[in-house]
Amino acid sequence: MSRVAMLRAAGALIPAMALAGCAVGPNYHRPAVQADATQPFMESHSGPMLSGGPLPAKWWEMFQDPVLDRLIQDAFTYNTDIRQAAGNLRKARGFLSEARAGRLPSTELSASYQRERIGADSIQSGAGTGAGAAGGPSHFDFNYYQAGFDASYEVDIFGRVTRSIQAAHRDAEAAAAELDGARISIAAQVAQSYADACGFAAQADVARETAKLEGNTRDLTQRLLDAGRGTRRDVDQAAVLVEQANAQVPQLEAERRAQLYALAALTGRPPAELDADAAQCRAVPKVATVIPVGDGATLLARRPDVRAAERTLAADTARIGIATAQLFPSVTLAGSATLGAPHIGDIGKSASFGYSLGPLISWTFPNIAVARARIRQAKGQADASLAAFQGTILTALKETEQALARYSAALERNEALARASAAADDAAKLSRIRFDTGRDNFLDLLVAEQNRAEARQALAQSETNVADSQVSLFKALGGGWEGAPPVAPPPGTRPQQALTSPQDISQRSN
Repeated sequence: MSRVAMLRAAGALIPAMALAGCAVGPNYHRPAVQADATQPFMESHSGPMLSGGPLPAKWWEMFQDPVLDRLIQDAFTYNTDIRQAAGNLRKARGFLSEARAGRLPSTELSASYQRERIGADSIQSGAGTGAGAAGGPSHFDFNYYQAGFDASYEVDIFGRVTRSIQAAHRDAEAAAAELDGARISIAAQVAQSYADACGFAAQADVARETAKLEGNTRDLTQRLLDAGRGTRRDVDQAAVLVEQANAQVPQLEAERRAQLYALAALTGRPPAELDADAAQCRAVPKVATVIPVGDGATLLARRPDVRAAERTLAADTARIGIATAQLFPSVTLAGSATLGAPHIGDIGKSASFGYSLGPLISWTFPNIAVARARIRQAKGQADASLAAFQGTILTALKETEQALARYSAALERNEALARASAAADDAAKLSRIRFDTGRDNFLDLLVAEQNRAEARQALAQSETNVADSQVSLFKALGGGWEGAPPVAPPPGTRPQQALTSPQDISQRSN
């Protein structure tokens, strides 16, 4: 082919290449959100401890607990769920790079060497007249060296490559949102496990203190019995209260250790490596200030699951275009150049050069049933993703309203239990005084002390419930992924924290 012919072949493709980028299929438009979904929350006016301000990026710092801050930072860096989500993001970005490579020609270099033999008779025109029959050589041996370069380029007339890039890019954005969602979930789990561990420790301390107080009453009744002023029944009834309080301690300590094991796993450590600072916590952390909750609009913009669902819908919409492009012809511009010669020194000379250039048009026509079926599949998937996106919005609003309602109730219950505990404590003290002066009987004293024990235990459990409801609210609000640290540094770079063993914790608790 002459140079003029090559230019004509390339020129024939210019109109087709000009059409590249005219992608078939629907263009994506973000679905509209109902106006009432962006309004202030229904429950935001239910208590004085809420405001409409913006949620802090690091909401856990509102607990003002340095141990909790460090645990969450460790989890962001070493947690296996977060590392898995980060790996999925890297994979999605790899698919995006592969899709973008569709904009470039595919190329291939090759080189070969062959030692060939051709029989003399195979190159003669008549049977029995070969060189071998006439006494000449029976065969010919020679070498053949060859180098080649092949290239092909798909002319994206109907936008298959364009839609593929769009789908891969939106998949990568969805994967990034899922990584942010994993960070939120893990931060909430760490905060909740830490609060529960502290709460169970506080409840165990209350049980021990209650047992000590009840033990004083038992000792008093024993002295009265020894002095001939009491009965064995009074001593036994006092002993019942003591043992009931003691019986709560092992279960509470076991639950505390269980939460410490959960913290170890959440921060990327084996259960045998418990955090010493977390193990020493005896008071439940909680937010004592107003919690800013924003409104529906800021919630939907912040929550990663909403963002991931919307990006998935956008990707599935682009895949309709990918499927639609299969209805139309595919145009590929292909070319190759070769160098071949029987002597390696001749490679590169004009006589060894050869080439080919031309377009390839392929079209699955008239049987396009498979292509149409794939279009229906893609449209069905996009419809499902739209429903999932709208459902995710409803779930986000529902979870936030539920968390607000439960938080308000937890605060009110905690305040009531605090008043009840104070009253029960006063009643027990007065009952002791009245018993000592002979104005109350022993049964009245036992009832008062039992009420005090129950009120104190209920208040201690309520403190944990308040912290848990605050964490649940922060999780529903969807913050905490902003400015997260890098995931999983190389092995050996993790700083050593103060660790303790489960055996040490058990010994300290006893």
